[in-house]
Amino acid sequence: MQAAPPSILCRGVTKSYDLGARSVEALRGVDLTIEGAGFYAIMGASGSGKSTLMHLIAGLDRPTSGSVEVAGVRIDSLGEKELTLYRRRRIGIVFQHFNLLPSMTALDNVVLPAMLDGMPRRDAEKRARGLLDDLGVGARADHRPDALSGGEQQRVAIARALFFSPSVVLADEPTGNLDSAAGARLFTLLREIARERSTLLLMVTHEASAAANCERVIVLRDGRVAGEFDTGTHTNEEGALDAGTLALRAQELARSTR
Repeated sequence: MQAAPPSILCRGVTKSYDLGARSVEALRGVDLTIEGAGFYAIMGASGSGKSTLMHLIAGLDRPTSGSVEVAGVRIDSLGEKELTLYRRRRIGIVFQHFNLLPSMTALDNVVLPAMLDGMPRRDAEKRARGLLDDLGVGARADHRPDALSGGEQQRVAIARALFFSPSVVLADEPTGNLDSAAGARLFTLLREIARERSTLLLMVTHEASAAANCERVIVLRDGRVAGEFDTGTHTNEEGALDAGTLALRAQELARSTR
């Protein structure tokens, strides 16, 4: 499948939840434009709306109002069957908790979406093994998740997300269950994927140290985009913002929306 040009466009996006007698506004008119391959972050404190926004972009939930367009597809207007195909074929999703099926091998976990899509097993396995090799876990293809380290499990999950060559990949706190060394290796891998596969890789995080690995940081506060800034990571590693400086920049933007 030929991937569409990488882009995420949100216009006037709101999301409200009814909790008993009261309504909670998780998003309050988000306007967001991300175009082109690269490694980007949505950063915000707990309750800022970042996970809600990620779920809308992933097609896991629908906005109360506004529009969400990903890789040229207006997903807020899709039916349930179309959304299922969108999530399977058009984007990749990497979760904090890996979401690998424990009874299946690494290879079978990567192949599963292709099986659901009707791809011949032989073709699917060939592609899956190639992805696992590319991500450095080819030798672990026949092992189940409980025999893999956290870093290895996350690489398997990334291979699954990349199976249909999506132009947009979403990562929800992808290093949350990894130690610092494995997390650093994963960030290096994610930057390489964005660069070498011409992928728009969007990560949700609350940690400045994680966002510092990205090229651009979008800051959310109280369901709104407080602002965004480049980190310098894509042009000059030596001149890139460190985690402390990035955290201060994000805090300044968040305060400006009060």
